[in-house]
Amino acid sequence: MAGGLAALLDDIAAIAKAAAASIDDVGIAAGRASTKAAGVVVDDAAVTPRYVQGFDPSRELPVIKRIAIGSIRNKLLIILPIAMLLSQFADWALTPILMAGGSFLAFEGAEKLWEKVRGHEPDAAEPVVEVGPDQEATMVAGAIRTDLILSAEIMVIALDDVASEPFFSRLAVMVIVGLVITVAVYGAVGLLVKMDDVGLHLTRTRTGGLAAFGSKLVAAMPKVMAALSLVGMVAMLWVGGHILLVGTDELGWRWPYDTVHHLQVRVEDAVGLLPGLFGWVTATLGAALVGVLVGGVIAAALHQVHVRRHRDDGAGHDGHDGHDGDHGEPAEPAIG
Repeated sequence: MAGGLAALLDDIAAIAKAAAASIDDVGIAAGRASTKAAGVVVDDAAVTPRYVQGFDPSRELPVIKRIAIGSIRNKLLIILPIAMLLSQFADWALTPILMAGGSFLAFEGAEKLWEKVRGHEPDAAEPVVEVGPDQEATMVAGAIRTDLILSAEIMVIALDDVASEPFFSRLAVMVIVGLVITVAVYGAVGLLVKMDDVGLHLTRTRTGGLAAFGSKLVAAMPKVMAALSLVGMVAMLWVGGHILLVGTDELGWRWPYDTVHHLQVRVEDAVGLLPGLFGWVTATLGAALVGVLVGGVIAAALHQVHVRRHRDDGAGHDGHDGHDGDHGEPAEPAIG
């Protein structure tokens, strides 16, 4: 009897150890997958604060909470089931889908880079004095739609990193990634949005060093947001380019990936100090260059489509086939 109990306890201990090891594996995989999605995460954190501009300060955090709940729904109720079905029954589609997301990231990064180079960035939205419930609902819905695109990229990037794991391990990793990234992104957004309010509160209610700190905090927040936007742009180019390099390699076109990899190895062999760091920087720059090239081509092509569409629209409205628009009679020829 005692021997049977001991054997049972041994079995329970073995099962507990296996479960703990499995949890550790899932945690490690979730961390690795989250890191791969860093570029999209930074972009998400940079984009979201725009949707609370113009709100009364008392409504900023509730609005961010509503967007965060919508983001969790996007990830767990819409994207996750589709991604799991694809990974289970059509895993061949993951690489092309991932490359499409990488191309979109590269396009967005290249577009932002071009705006900075030519010194013409989009104007910030005009502040709204008072946002009513209907307008708030509209702005939240718009933010959740934008989040759907970014969340899809995050989840597919994470899924690609654990595609070889068993089904339930993949599912657990994806749920963890979705929840952790959502909390991290919108928690950071909440802090960013309220930092200027904290600084303003300190300047009004405190004196001396605290008031000076509050003033500096208020002055620093626009620079912090600009830096975050810059980091997001670089991350999009880097991550988008890396996705494209790995994807083309997996699809059989190995030259781009091999070129960057060989350059990384040569740099690591050439430097005597911190070869791993310099190798990583080389690979990152190579991926970012691919992102700039691919994103630039896509942006240029879309720009030409936009120009031609406007040209065609303008031609369709001019002259109405040579007849006067009011009377339907031939227009008089221009003199001079």
